[in-house]
Amino acid sequence: MMLWIIFALMSAAAIFALLWPLAHKPRLSRAGSDIIVYRDQLEEIGRDRSAGLIGDAEADAAQIEVSRRLLAAAEARVPPSPPQPLWHRRAAALAALIVLSVVPIGLYAVFGSPNIPDQPAYARTALPKNHQSIVALIAQVEQHLATNPDDGAGWQVIAPVYMRLGRYDDAVAAFRKSLALNGETAARDSDLGEALVAAANGVVTHEAKQMFERAVARDDHDPKARYFLGLADEQDGNRDAAATKWRALLAEAPADAPWAGFVRAALARVSGQPVTGPGSTPQQMAAAEDLPEAKRETMIRGMVQKLADKLHADGNDLAGWLRLVRAYAVLGDQDKAKGAAADAKRALAGHPEDVKQIDDLVKSLGLEG
Repeated sequence: MMLWIIFALMSAAAIFALLWPLAHKPRLSRAGSDIIVYRDQLEEIGRDRSAGLIGDAEADAAQIEVSRRLLAAAEARVPPSPPQPLWHRRAAALAALIVLSVVPIGLYAVFGSPNIPDQPAYARTALPKNHQSIVALIAQVEQHLATNPDDGAGWQVIAPVYMRLGRYDDAVAAFRKSLALNGETAARDSDLGEALVAAANGVVTHEAKQMFERAVARDDHDPKARYFLGLADEQDGNRDAAATKWRALLAEAPADAPWAGFVRAALARVSGQPVTGPGSTPQQMAAAEDLPEAKRETMIRGMVQKLADKLHADGNDLAGWLRLVRAYAVLGDQDKAKGAAADAKRALAGHPEDVKQIDDLVKSLGLEG
């Protein structure tokens, strides 16, 4: 706030210097007095000629010069307007001083933010983009699309944002525009299908199912479409078909697939049985389901132990370590999962990126602490 007071005082000083002449009486114009002097000189030249003090040639030359100066002075003279009283001028100067210096301070104090600390210019320019208001960014994109409705890239950008914000109807409309303008791909078909499911409160509608089927026809490895087709089977009451689809999907899941845990939970829901982590073949999983619960668990733990023995013999297999940590977590062995993660980090110490993946998995499984 002190800085603003200093600026106000500096502004007041500058304004005061400009308005100072208003507080004083105006000086009389010299043009009027010059005219009187030149007229006197002309009369004096005439008297000197009559008295024989100067010759005719000299008198004529002097009269011409004085006459020229007299004309110049007459042309420069402006008829003066009636002067205002001195107190009027001083009051105007004071009012201008107040309006131009004090009033802005008052307005800033009411409508501004004088108590917020300043921020260096470097800090302002160095702010990451994700600190910008998401609402403002969306408004900018929406304004752009309102004037450029055929910008396919813009619709593709804003559609996933609508999904994350829960604006599912807007997401459906945006994905439709993206499909129409950018052309169909498996990913775009799946995205539209997912938006339709979200807009229908989780129900795989007929249109959504068609979109997933089109996606699988284009790419039979599309995990999103395959998951939702299994969900459609479950909602239709065909739990076995859903389980078959999800087992096949898990069998092909990459070691670090972020959606694998979600699919396992869905498979456990329709099968009523626990699901092991990645690495088990469909045949092993089917055989485990036919065993009594105690033997099934023994079989699963045996497979996990084999994986652990293999990794302790050769610890350079990142995918294997990820599978082992997940398997222990699914079995509920939190301590073993933490121990496997620690063993993996020691074995992969020379590969910081691999260690980071282990740390990320530990965080996602809630194994920290």
